[in-house]
Amino acid sequence: MFTTRPPTTSPLLSFSKNLINQSLIHNLPFPISHPKPNKSLSYLKYSPLKAVLNEGQSPVPQTPAQTRVDILSESLPFIQKFRGKTIVVKYGGAAMKSESLQASVINDLVLLSCVGLRLVFVHGGGPEINSWLSRLGIKPVFLNGLRVTDAATMEIVEMVLVGKVNKQLVSLINKAGANAVGLCGKDGRLLTVRPNIQSAELGFVGDIAGVDPSILRSLIDSGHIPVIASVGGDENGQAYNINADTVAGELAAALGAEKLILLTDVAGILEDREDPGSLVKEIDIKGVRKMVDEGKIAGGMIPKVTCCVRSLAQGVRTASIIDGRVPHSLLLEILTDEGAGTMITG
Repeated sequence: MFTTRPPTTSPLLSFSKNLINQSLIHNLPFPISHPKPNKSLSYLKYSPLKAVLNEGQSPVPQTPAQTRVDILSESLPFIQKFRGKTIVVKYGGAAMKSESLQASVINDLVLLSCVGLRLVFVHGGGPEINSWLSRLGIKPVFLNGLRVTDAATMEIVEMVLVGKVNKQLVSLINKAGANAVGLCGKDGRLLTVRPNIQSAELGFVGDIAGVDPSILRSLIDSGHIPVIASVGGDENGQAYNINADTVAGELAAALGAEKLILLTDVAGILEDREDPGSLVKEIDIKGVRKMVDEGKIAGGMIPKVTCCVRSLAQGVRTASIIDGRVPHSLLLEILTDEGAGTMITG
């Protein structure tokens, strides 16, 4: 039903970290990981990691250039698996607040785009919204984890998410070498929104009533990375604040995505919430529901797993909740067997 990640780091991953720390691979922005034995890897007669794994033997000397080439060769099966597939990434949490983590995510995104993945990038921006509300003397208020959004707050939310955060991310992606286009749910009628059932208490907080991904397909087909702010409008054009996880999940379903990835501030789903070493590496929908019933999944993790389960039920192949605090967590999740969190399957 589910498997728990071993508490120790693999020697392969440790070796890759040492290589990076020693600056042996300056131009390749992702850690090394060697996939598990696989028929598709049988043609790799030599691995740069082989000598390290053979105890008592000295590593075979290699130049940095040889190391980079061998690492790329080991990534080939993963690139082949995901090339041409749509991956929806929700970006938020610590990865938005740290400049170094932000650079890591942007570089990962551009690299994955360059090797043929079709990417959609969805973002929130809670800390930035709070900062601007404070500047204007408006105190942020939350109810059951959702931002209470009156008319004045909604105006700030839309300006910050759509006008500031979104365009900053677009600029960073373009600067890194890809072509990004910034949108929100209003553009091209991408998201049609209805008031949340608790609208009397929450104000302009919306639920997604419909998705029209036509504009996204056009952009993706032309080689662009759509960057989506989690703001949408109702049939009359009224703006609503939407949970960014929900936006990512619904877009993944509408696009028939291969994978949904949620970047978070936690390691993933834990078998024991008090034990960071009890990470559940892979789990199916039945296992998720059981953990919710047992109280092992609770609090802020419930909306995230609900979003993942809903997307899987609508045809998304896998959904992952990964640790955005880990540098290059996107590459670890997509290009290695180690992963960077918990993968949920249908």
